[in-house]
Parts: sequence; C-alpha cells; structure tokens
Amino acid sequence: MSEVTETTTNNTLFDQLGGEAAVDAAVDIFYRRVLNDYRINRFFDNTDMEAQAAKQKAFLTMAFGGPNNYTGTDMRNAHARLVKMGLNNDHFNAVMEHLTGTLQELNAPQELINQVAAIAETTRNDVLGK
Repeated sequence: MSEVTETTTNNTLFDQLGGEAAVDAAVDIFYRRVLNDYRINRFFDNTDMEAQAAKQKAFLTMAFGGPNNYTGTDMRNAHARLVKMGLNNDHFNAVMEHLTGTLQELNAPQELINQVAAIAETTRNDVLGK
C-alpha cells in the first residue's frame, strides 16, 4: 500500500487526475454545465466553443503539471472583455461551482478537487481584472 501512495505523490496533479483523457472529459462536462447556467452563459454568446474548449484543455493541462502546450493570452487580457460586460465575483463563484461539480461528477477524489480549486482560485484577481 505504501508503494502506491509514494508513486501517487510523485505524480503531477495532471497524472493523478487521469491525464489527457480526464482533462478532455472534464472540460467537455464543465462547458456543458456552464452553458446551461443562466447566471454565466451570456459570457459565451459570441464564443467559438470548440476553440475555447481546446484553449481550456491546454491551459488546465499546463496548470496541473502536464505538458505545456498553452499559447493563449494571459488571464487578465483574456477576460478583460468579460469584465467590461460585468464579470464579477458571483460569476467567478459560479464557474468554481461548476469546476468542482464537474470533478465530483467524474468521481475525482476530494483531495484532488481541493487542489484543482486552489489552483483555479489563484486566477481570480487576474480574471476579474483586479
């Protein structure tokens, strides 16, 4: 049992979550949830969701310690247009709710969900332009 624990702790969060397949599944479920949420779906009205999902997959892969293939804009600039549309803490909280809900739906262990939430939380000020 200790060998499994040692191996797990040496893996990146990306590996622990299940690698590329898990990130792909999570992003697909996440955006399904987000687009069905009247509180935040208006922010995606003019968005190419296929391109958005690809950017999100690359970003999360990098953020979770996987291969860094993210070439997108930084968080502040990427969300500046949304801040002008009124993006605020309530919207960020709704996104966080969907992120954790997605991981719960995928049966991720709570410890990993907590790690993902902590990483996502570090982007709050940049996303909200603060």
